[in-house]
Amino acid sequence: MGLSKAMLASLHEAEYLEPTPIQAGLIPRALAGVDLMGQARTGTGKTAAFCIPILERLEPRATAPNTQALVLVPTRELAVQVRDECVKLAFGRDIYIVGVFGGKPIRRQVEHLRRGAAIVVGTPGRVLDLIGRGSLVLSDVRFVVLDEADRMLDIGFRPDIEKILRRCPQSRQTLLLSATIPPPVKRLAERYMREPEMVDFSSKDLAVETIEQSYFTVDPERKYDLLVKLLEREEPQQAIVFCRTKRGTDKVARRLAEHFKGVDPIHGDLQQSGRDRVMKRFREGKTKILVATDVVGRGIDVSTISHIINYDIPQFCDDYVHRVGRTGRMGREGIAFTFVSPEEGNELTRIEMRINRLLKRDEIPGFVALAKPQPTADFDAEATDTGEPLEPPAPKPVFGRPVRRIRRAL
Repeated sequence: MGLSKAMLASLHEAEYLEPTPIQAGLIPRALAGVDLMGQARTGTGKTAAFCIPILERLEPRATAPNTQALVLVPTRELAVQVRDECVKLAFGRDIYIVGVFGGKPIRRQVEHLRRGAAIVVGTPGRVLDLIGRGSLVLSDVRFVVLDEADRMLDIGFRPDIEKILRRCPQSRQTLLLSATIPPPVKRLAERYMREPEMVDFSSKDLAVETIEQSYFTVDPERKYDLLVKLLEREEPQQAIVFCRTKRGTDKVARRLAEHFKGVDPIHGDLQQSGRDRVMKRFREGKTKILVATDVVGRGIDVSTISHIINYDIPQFCDDYVHRVGRTGRMGREGIAFTFVSPEEGNELTRIEMRINRLLKRDEIPGFVALAKPQPTADFDAEATDTGEPLEPPAPKPVFGRPVRRIRRAL
């Protein structure tokens, strides 16, 4: 790739021997100064793909004392992770890299910026705040990265992102990285990027081959007992249990701590110091079971996660994809389970249509998951191996009212 000796030394120190597909495709074009839209699922090395070319093209601090690269991310946890990756890849160089995000004292972040941060990684809200205070100067910005762009738009950051982009020099290079490229992301790119090239390394099969995916049919009141039985059966190296609400997360974590060692909850109501402490324990392997809301549904790269358990089925299909993507990182094998109540058959079907794959039904012998036997409908028999999207049959009207189609397995 024609990288500098300093960068090759950093890669050697980080034990990065060969580029991943997105790194091999994106780095040469980014080094050429082209605006790029890179699509790839999480866990494929996207951070290094944009960090390496930025580090290679930074001006010396003497000629560019203000911030030269701005990386926008959707969550505090991802900001910390991206900053740490950039620091690792800047090994041996005199480059100051700062992370800015809510939940931490802004005064300390202002002090860090005054030292002359070449690269700033932050969430849009805190970045805007620092711009408004005059602490973050964008006049020298040459690179802007929108990481996990689809997620930032999902959680309402579009107005903030547009305000920030309008304040950056028009001559900048813009890199947009995303697991999916829905229409809102395309519109953002068309408006704020200069003839962007598309670099697509997303798998056509969103359900990654290295991840074994199954579901359990279970009554809501039996879910916790099933969770305990499943964890005892699987004995995961590390697992994330996803819940839909903050209160449910705390409740499940509290009860699990009575049965297992190394259980921690994490959600948006925790203070940032608490979230940092939990993630540090998780990365060190001290936390074996992390009970979480979707605050960690994206961007958390912990390679030792062996199991994902969707205690609550996600509200949106893409959230399922990103939850499951926490395991099977960088080609490793992983296992994902989803708990489905009899009333949630349609939600499961939508997930299967989204990933174009049927989840396997699992059960634990001797465990009674359902109080009553469920009616059956032979939908699975309609699945084919042709690769065509799954088409569920239309609901049949009963007494003039539509009823939910119930999967055969339920």
